[in-house]
Amino acid sequence: MSKLTKNQKLVADKIEAGKAYTLSEAANLVKEITYTKFDASLDIDIRLGVDPRKANQMVRGVVSLPNGTGKEVRVLCLCTSDMEAAAKEAGADYVGLDEYIEKIKGGWTDVDVIITMPSCMGKIGALGRVLGPRGLMPNPKSGTVTMDVAKAVREVKQGKIDFKVDKAGIVHASIGKVSFATEKIVENAKEFINTIIKLKPSTAKGTYIKSIYLSSTMSKGVKVDTKSVE
Repeated sequence: MSKLTKNQKLVADKIEAGKAYTLSEAANLVKEITYTKFDASLDIDIRLGVDPRKANQMVRGVVSLPNGTGKEVRVLCLCTSDMEAAAKEAGADYVGLDEYIEKIKGGWTDVDVIITMPSCMGKIGALGRVLGPRGLMPNPKSGTVTMDVAKAVREVKQGKIDFKVDKAGIVHASIGKVSFATEKIVENAKEFINTIIKLKPSTAKGTYIKSIYLSSTMSKGVKVDTKSVE
């Protein structure tokens, strides 16, 4: 068995095996056990008591984090010419339609979110094979297909994220940066968890929130006491 590194030993000394912490305690711990030289993302993982294989137990939605994500989100707005000025003013990094559709067909996907209008979806549908696997395909459920593209751009820039339960019944999301004050991390986490709770499928039986963990990009996960956030 390999020896623990100095940092791994420090982490092991700080986290009590089997213990579940309050959100505030967990956030503080993650900040303490993150030793990266860059400002790591702070992630939340929530295991749900649902069967994602059943359509009526799929948990998917959007949430606006009160303190943003701390990430610079690159937004492409595919819209008609009359909406371009509003999209640019709202903060979109790239604005246009046909020229960007051709770029994407050529393999360009150097963006984090794509926002478009219902009238443009006919052209964008052909990009599914490129955008789908990268999670970039606009979707009305996530608010990225809308008549009010300017509002959608502003919301994404301010910290609106979309999420979806995976095949294992876990929802993963980045809810801030390690450099955030503990209070801001807790506020973002509570908003995210409360949104998940509101989306509980009526067909889900038994315990809904099975476990919650906070971690940073390269840290160990810290278990959160689910009772402390209900």
